[in-house]
Amino acid sequence: MGRIIQVKQIGFSRYAESRELQKQLVEQRLKDEIDDTLVITEHEAVITVGRGTPKDEIPDVGLEVIETERGGEATYHGPGQLVAYPIFKLPEGRRDLHRYLRDLEEVVIRCLAEVEVEGERREGLTGVWIGDKKVCSIGVTAKSWVTYHGFALNLRSDLDAFARFKPCGLAPGVMTNLCDHVELPPGNLLFQVLAVKHICEIFELELPPAPDLADAPGGACDSGPPGSQPTDLGGFPTLPIFPG
Repeated sequence: MGRIIQVKQIGFSRYAESRELQKQLVEQRLKDEIDDTLVITEHEAVITVGRGTPKDEIPDVGLEVIETERGGEATYHGPGQLVAYPIFKLPEGRRDLHRYLRDLEEVVIRCLAEVEVEGERREGLTGVWIGDKKVCSIGVTAKSWVTYHGFALNLRSDLDAFARFKPCGLAPGVMTNLCDHVELPPGNLLFQVLAVKHICEIFELELPPAPDLADAPGGACDSGPPGSQPTDLGGFPTLPIFPG
């Protein structure tokens, strides 16, 4: 097997809590206590401010504002986004954050292509566009070549929140939702699966082997209490539609 990726689905989260989780995982990854790890979440409404935001442009829009160590300027996170935080120890030959940003863009572009939407890059900017509208924001940082922060893909987000300030330093109203361009299934499960698939392809990672459900208590038909869904199983056994 190649390098292993663990996937942590943490559901809805407060931004500050997910940021602390990332920092803990970075320290563990630096010590090789864990494999490369992808955190997938959906945040409660918040404005985050990266290192590139001028102090006089920090928005005051009636939401919590958190300054972070990631690159980029201010953006909004909230329900209706797929947020992915790769905690990856970049190997020799990939230790270039510009390349890393282009790789994350490629992940999103390939995800959009799966639903027949053409995602594009913009010269001199970071993120992914559909036509003249931006659908995905990306901001990252790294500690000793272990990455954290990541990308937020707008599936059905609150675009009014973006229009109250300059998202990523761009004109208000520049952001779009993927649901405005293609019909989407409810929730973000499909794009969780697609994000993992294309991250594995682009970064040459592999999920750990799925557990043999026949060996689990009750056998393969024992799926647990109605409505239960484990969220941190290392691989992706909770997603039966994950393409093998």
